[in-house]
Amino acid sequence: MQGNLGRGQLVRALYRLGRQNASGILTLTPAGSRRGEVFVLRRGAVVVADGELARRTLIARLVRLVALDAVALEFEGGVTAYPPGTQHQVPLATWARAHLEQQLDNTLADGLVRQLAGVRLMVRPEIAPEPADEADRRMLAALAQPRRLEQIASLARMPRYRLLAFLHFLRAVDALDAEGVVAEKSAPTRTIDSRRAGAARVLGLDEDADVESIKRAYRRLARALHPDLQPEADASKRRTLERAFAEVTAAYEALL
Repeated sequence: MQGNLGRGQLVRALYRLGRQNASGILTLTPAGSRRGEVFVLRRGAVVVADGELARRTLIARLVRLVALDAVALEFEGGVTAYPPGTQHQVPLATWARAHLEQQLDNTLADGLVRQLAGVRLMVRPEIAPEPADEADRRMLAALAQPRRLEQIASLARMPRYRLLAFLHFLRAVDALDAEGVVAEKSAPTRTIDSRRAGAARVLGLDEDADVESIKRAYRRLARALHPDLQPEADASKRRTLERAFAEVTAAYEALL
């Protein structure tokens, strides 16, 4: 495994090596440098010399490398032995997540909310992190099928900032699929969902209508179109109502 990685790509590669429990020798060479930095990986973690100072030094090296504009990565897989005198490890997937979540500030959080407005999000299970606690389990469960941001927040029952930090991390490591029209096209996992536009038109709504507006429109149309609420309708009209009600119900489910 080798390649030249730009800013933002290295931390994603490191996360995936950690997620895959990779073992081997990782060499990272900054652009313009003739000498690479070598890391020993065992089961997705970087082996580090015993001691807190050594661990902090390793993390500082990783932070510096992922901030560079270009780095050459070379990974030679295989079973590795612990170097003499080493006992500690830094799990790459855990480190990458913490590093990315710590990037979130108020400006980035507000931008993320704008970018995800009207979008339905779903986690890619093959790349998603292992849940570290009950909060992780709730967020991952909420992302198990496409849902809008406000739905995810309601199901996950998480503080806004914690949820946005998690979504920022997932998006950075390409573990987030998105369906819908986004306000700002800065993320790689964005697709245009024409089905949402069509569903909104069926309910007489704009694409960015909120959940309460969608529910109100559906209830209004359901009262008008549900066949059981029109007992005087003949067989022909009843079939017409059934088709219209089915279309409205499908549109409602697509929007939610």
